[in-house]
Amino acid sequence: MNLLEKEQWIQKQAEEMEHATAEELIRLAVETFPNITFACSFGAEDVVLVDILQKVSPSTDIFYLDTDFHFKETYETRDRLAAKYGIEFVRVSPKLTPEEQAAAHGEELWKSDPNACCNIRKVEPLTRILSQYDAWITGIRRDQAPTRANAKKVEYDNKFGLVKFNPLADWTSDDVWHYIRENQVFYNPLHDMNFPSIGCMHCTRAVAPGEDPRAGRWANSDKIECGLHK
Repeated sequence: MNLLEKEQWIQKQAEEMEHATAEELIRLAVETFPNITFACSFGAEDVVLVDILQKVSPSTDIFYLDTDFHFKETYETRDRLAAKYGIEFVRVSPKLTPEEQAAAHGEELWKSDPNACCNIRKVEPLTRILSQYDAWITGIRRDQAPTRANAKKVEYDNKFGLVKFNPLADWTSDDVWHYIRENQVFYNPLHDMNFPSIGCMHCTRAVAPGEDPRAGRWANSDKIECGLHK
C-alpha cells in the first residue's frame, strides 16, 4: 500500500481496534505486516508481550537493545525467557563500546549528557534495526508517562518511518501483573525491589513509596524519555 493508503488504514484500525485484546491486535499486526519485529526491554510489559507472541506468532523476530549497561537481573531475565520459549533474541549493540564512548565523549556520559548517551546506546541502534522492518510492536502504556498518554493502538511512527503497534496501550499496571501471575510469566526480579521501570543501571534507581513509578529513571535530571518513543 502507498503512504496515503497506509495512513487511511492506520486511522481506520486505530479506531476499530481500540477495544481489541492484545492478542487480537498482535494477530492483526503480524498478518498485515509479516516483516514486523518486537522491541523487548525485558520489563514487565514486554515479558507479557513475549508470552503473547509465542502463542500468536512464535516466528516473529524479537530484538533487544544491549546498551552494555543493563542490570545483571535484566540479562538473567533474557536468558530465562530464551530457555523457556526456545527464543533466540536478536541482540542490537551500539557502534561504540563503553570504552570507545568514554574516550570520545568523556567518562560517565550518562551524567554529563544523558541525552547523548541514550542517542548513542539506544536511539541509533534502534534506528538501524528498525530500518529492516515495515512495522514494530512495543510495550508502552498510556498511563506510564505524559509523553505516552495519547498513544494509539495503531499509529504511524514518524520518527522511524514505519507502522507501530501498541497492544498494551490501554492496560494498567494491575492488568500487566494480573497477566504475569495468571500465566506464570518470568519477570525481572528488580520489579520486586521497588524498580517499577527498569533502564540502564547507571540511570535507574529504586522508587520510594508514593513516588511516580518512573521517578527512578534519570532521577537527577529533567529527562523522562530515552528518545525511542515520541
